[in-house]
Amino acid sequence: MSESAPETVTGKSSVLFVCVHNAGRSQMAAGWLTHLAGDRIEVRSAGSAPAGQVNPVAVEAMREVGIDITGERPKALTIDVVEASDAVITMGCGDACPIFPGKRHEDWKLDDPAGQGIEAVRVIREEIRDRVVKLVAALLPECRPEPRADRS
Repeated sequence: MSESAPETVTGKSSVLFVCVHNAGRSQMAAGWLTHLAGDRIEVRSAGSAPAGQVNPVAVEAMREVGIDITGERPKALTIDVVEASDAVITMGCGDACPIFPGKRHEDWKLDDPAGQGIEAVRVIREEIRDRVVKLVAALLPECRPEPRADRS
């Protein structure tokens, strides 16, 4: 894994989050990255078998921390979007997610929020946040997001 992703023609690194349905994990990760990095990183998400809508429990969990993902829609994973991204973060889509040589790739083992209640989705949301904070620190060394306060 490289220390940082190369910059795109816009001068920004781009990150693609991928999960099977692009309805939960990848949408929450994209929301966190947009929230923490602002416009300094291009953020994309897609799914190998996109759902019809974003998981409403994931939307609610993100709303609780002040991040609105209600306007997002699941999108299909394409070779073009993978090739256009500097870093690809997969989340449980297995062989359906293409990996390209030279791309920064991470596979985040995360529970699927589909069919789970808000308590379980909150735990997944915080796990995703912790990983996104580390990703931001790697891609934007000058930007160190604050570690989360213990919510025990």
